[in-house]
Amino acid sequence: MALRKVLQQLENYKSEKPNRVFTMYLNTDLADQDQQGGEWKIHLKNGLNNFEHYLQKDGDSDEKRNFWAVKEKVENYMHEHQKDLKKSVVIFATGEGDIWFSERLQMPVQTAFHWEDQPVLDQLKSLNKQFPKTGIVLTQKEQIKLIDAELGAVNDTTLYELDLNTEDWKQHQGPHHADSNLGSGGVKSSKKDELAERFEENRSRWYKSIAPKIDQYAKNNNWDAIYLVGSSVEVDELERNMNKQVDDKINKNLLDHEEMKIIEEVM
Repeated sequence: MALRKVLQQLENYKSEKPNRVFTMYLNTDLADQDQQGGEWKIHLKNGLNNFEHYLQKDGDSDEKRNFWAVKEKVENYMHEHQKDLKKSVVIFATGEGDIWFSERLQMPVQTAFHWEDQPVLDQLKSLNKQFPKTGIVLTQKEQIKLIDAELGAVNDTTLYELDLNTEDWKQHQGPHHADSNLGSGGVKSSKKDELAERFEENRSRWYKSIAPKIDQYAKNNNWDAIYLVGSSVEVDELERNMNKQVDDKINKNLLDHEEMKIIEEVM
């Protein structure tokens, strides 16, 4: 989700009767005591019915038709995703179909429904400010993982591994677990000390060669915040070689942890 672009598009959108904009912020967080019985279904039903009753009294047949089209889309979406909900659902929609934005978020929201001439963006903007486009860079000797995160969710994951034979950083896209160093042929325990010593001797040079790739990745993904995670020696070395500003450093080895656990730990 490119939230910055979505917000720009929604901010510039205005309409008028009968093609109004539906906005929904729905709390679906099962950790919330008020949601453990699936109360979101009641809130959703009541929220949609309230608008329908109002429009029945208003008597504008075109507006009613547009709302019914939105209601059907929203109900179908919630039915389709009811088994894989997170903490909240945000939807913006019009009956004519020129707007449809739906997202299940890891962040809670306050349940609210709107049927107005433009999208109601207050909560989405607040979430974007609290949880900006974030890069998490994890170091663990000759492995560096980059996590592109937004609103507490993973957009993309990239792993760089140093090939000890060629001294080149090899890129792997998406989730990846490495059992051994590239080019090491399955490093035996008797050689671990030797490899560790070699890494310490060359760390500065090797991190200097990977830092521009990280800077470029950060630029391409419009990171607003950057966190470095790893041993203090390694994150300090990496920070010295990066041009991008680092917001915080966490001295923990989390590289092999599941991505969502890493985000929860860091953010």
